[in-house]
Amino acid sequence: MFGIGFPELVVILILALLVLGPQRLPELARAIGRAVAELKRATQDLKDEMDAEIRKADDAVQAKIHNEPPVSREEKTADPSRTTPDPTSGRMS
Repeated sequence: MFGIGFPELVVILILALLVLGPQRLPELARAIGRAVAELKRATQDLKDEMDAEIRKADDAVQAKIHNEPPVSREEKTADPSRTTPDPTSGRMS
């Protein structure tokens, strides 16, 4: 990720152990782990929110192109009245 290989990581851990001591090193590792987990969670939440907004905008554009009122993807799949003709049988699918 940062160009740090295994030998560099070992040196950093040894220095941290010498500077912080064996009692504080696990506490620091837990705090860093929690911070990284929270950052990942916040990043995923932001990504999910952005994806939802993009899908909503895409649905609105598609509806505008086809001169239909905007309908969410969930409503399209859940609405049984929105059926399309089956070209092979001539019936509604």
